[in-house]
Amino acid sequence: MKHVPSFIEKSEELKSKGVEELLLISVNDPFVMKAWKKSYQETKNVKFLADGSATYTRALGLELDLAEKGLGVRSRRFALLVDNLKVVVANVEEGGEFTVSGADEILAAL
Repeated sequence: MKHVPSFIEKSEELKSKGVEELLLISVNDPFVMKAWKKSYQETKNVKFLADGSATYTRALGLELDLAEKGLGVRSRRFALLVDNLKVVVANVEEGGEFTVSGADEILAAL
């Protein structure tokens, strides 16, 4: 309800500060990601990407095993700022919080 909209709303400001791409990656299949994107009137510069098997999420060490709740492997909520393929900021949330991984925190880091 907050994470994705923050990046959509601030996408022009992020672009003006030099951000080339805004990539939303989720442990879902491409069909879910397409439907999720369509649920927003405007997605501006945000690309919705599927990580169906959590391969990328696991490579980052950001997987969250929710198998006991019937959800399988998911992803922790995070925002990365990457420059020339190097992570320069990694804002990773604890639990279900939304305090460090929004667009405002990435803007502050720029």
